[in-house]
Amino acid sequence: MTTMKLRAPDRATLLRLARRGPLRPRDLRRSLGAETAARRWLLGAVMPLWLGAGVADWYQHKRTRIETTAGPRESLMHSLMLAEAGVPVALGLLCEVNAGVLATSAGALGAHSATAAWDVRYADKRRRIAPVEQHIHSLLEVVPLMATSLLAVLHWDQARALTGRQQRPDFRLRLKSRDPLPPRARAGLLGAFVIFGALPYAEEMYRCWRARPTLKAQPTTDGRAAGPPRTGDAEHRDG
Repeated sequence: MTTMKLRAPDRATLLRLARRGPLRPRDLRRSLGAETAARRWLLGAVMPLWLGAGVADWYQHKRTRIETTAGPRESLMHSLMLAEAGVPVALGLLCEVNAGVLATSAGALGAHSATAAWDVRYADKRRRIAPVEQHIHSLLEVVPLMATSLLAVLHWDQARALTGRQQRPDFRLRLKSRDPLPPRARAGLLGAFVIFGALPYAEEMYRCWRARPTLKAQPTTDGRAAGPPRTGDAEHRDG
């Protein structure tokens, strides 16, 4: 018979449930199954949303002829953001969540937000950013925040360890030893990332580099008009 080792959040959950009265099986399943539910949410909702929004964003760049307007410099920013957003999602799915994973995810979230602001500031003066692309950007910014906050809430003891209030923080990155992803799921995850994440932006960088082989900033022009005709005079833009 295998004995399951309870971690700090599990023990705290059992204590809270015991104080309320007799333990019911459905209460235990709901409380102790939170990590499994979170992983299913990351796999079934967060990952498809992130990859789908990324493909839609790539299509918007193609429509506005990024290769002749903002050029390879902006395409490089897109590749950076793809990698930064994928860090908390990948760590949450593949690694044991400890203080090191949470700190890395938070750092990637901060880097992603900074790169996104840099991207919009650069592109706004060189090509049109239509309202639909603005909404796609919103989704792409929310995904790493969703993944990071979900990991922190589910592993609150590790989040508190970062402040030194509960225990010594563990910064080692280790693959999941308890209930790891099956090989088929890992292969599907890697394949989805390559097909819907890496390939579109690699194609974009190739197209941009072929048109203008330099990472220098392109001249500011009225590149905003390079996309489809406007339907009105007013247009929402990021600040």
